Amino acid sequence: MQTIAFTASAPNTLGIELELQIVDPQNFDLTGAAEELLAQIANHPCADRVKPEITRSMIELNSSVHTDPTRLLVEMRGMRDLLVEAADAVGVRVAGGGTHAFMRWHDRTIFDSPRFQYLSEMYGYLARQFTVFGQHIHLGVSSGDAAIALTQKLSAYVPHFIALAASSPYFEGVDTQFACSRLNALNAFPMCGHLPPEVVDWHGFESYFAQLQTSGLIESIKDLYWDVRPKPEFGTVEIRVCDTPLTVEKACQLAAFAQTLGVALANEPMPGVQAWMAYRTNRFQATRFGLHGNYVDPAHGRVRLSDHLKLTFDKLQPLARELGTADLLEALQEETFRNGGDSKWLRSRFNRSQEIAEVVEAAVGAWRGEAPGAEPRVPELPARRRVRASSEPILSLDALKPLDFKRLGGRLH
Repeated sequence: MQTIAFTASAPNTLGIELELQIVDPQNFDLTGAAEELLAQIANHPCADRVKPEITRSMIELNSSVHTDPTRLLVEMRGMRDLLVEAADAVGVRVAGGGTHAFMRWHDRTIFDSPRFQYLSEMYGYLARQFTVFGQHIHLGVSSGDAAIALTQKLSAYVPHFIALAASSPYFEGVDTQFACSRLNALNAFPMCGHLPPEVVDWHGFESYFAQLQTSGLIESIKDLYWDVRPKPEFGTVEIRVCDTPLTVEKACQLAAFAQTLGVALANEPMPGVQAWMAYRTNRFQATRFGLHGNYVDPAHGRVRLSDHLKLTFDKLQPLARELGTADLLEALQEETFRNGGDSKWLRSRFNRSQEIAEVVEAAVGAWRGEAPGAEPRVPELPARRRVRASSEPILSLDALKPLDFKRLGGRLH
């Protein structure tokens, strides 16, 4: 069996990737200008960290490696300003958000690179339909065994990341009724999902990977479209479920949340069999209903995801103060529970004008630094039937507070 080299990283380091929309400033549709943007910044010191993505309407920012998320924020603000300036020079605009609100997949063109052309030939129209935009968060780990352990432990928190980052309520001009519709595009790929629960160390991962490769199911680790996956060449664990937020500030807050959570999980046991029974349902609930979805774990049974997320924030705050990430976590928590997140903000923009192009225009403004915030109350639309996450009774946060994780020995889940 061929071994897979794992390049060790310093624990608790982090970095992010942000996939961004390239937008026509006249009609706010996507426009294929990735080559022009790359040429515009070719001589800048950061040019090697601005990259193309699968279609020409996408551009990706890659951070350097950090231990302190506040320094990551300084860097990402600088890269945002660089990209905004380059876009203005080229005559386009840039925006965050997990999907473009009204683009048509058949209008997209594949970026001219061998990897992307191969994907287009392999997956047909799915490659162009994959013009969706995500934030990937990398957490440094010291070994392959540590990478597998963290991958497994983070899997219980995939719904939390989905709900916190959700910014894709619209797709092809339609309100999808999902908080995060972007992941539905990912679900079409054959190797999506998660690391198998039975893989508990690096040797087990090498054996599993060899089986996939020998069977002809994959060619490389890049073919594993898992929600969380090890990245051996970087020495990281990569969280892949987040929509691209509307601002770099929120992107760095999510990175701080991931870093703090990763440290908190270091001494936790692996999730048990029961945790995996609810994985797909928990994931769906988060994509469909966001914070209002249900969440099932072995300790608490079925609760509101928002309630479990509040408990997680409370549990992480003492550690965040030690790590120096408390301010970023507090800002993320306040924005999430006071304003409802990016998907709600985008919907409020549409409700104001009933013009879908104005949703994209607002996202362009947010990326440039006009940060989303609390909005004046929008007049109610005509009554419509609402689909609830469940008609079953839900445990309240008050019912959970007495637990305070004591029965779990201080564990997070």
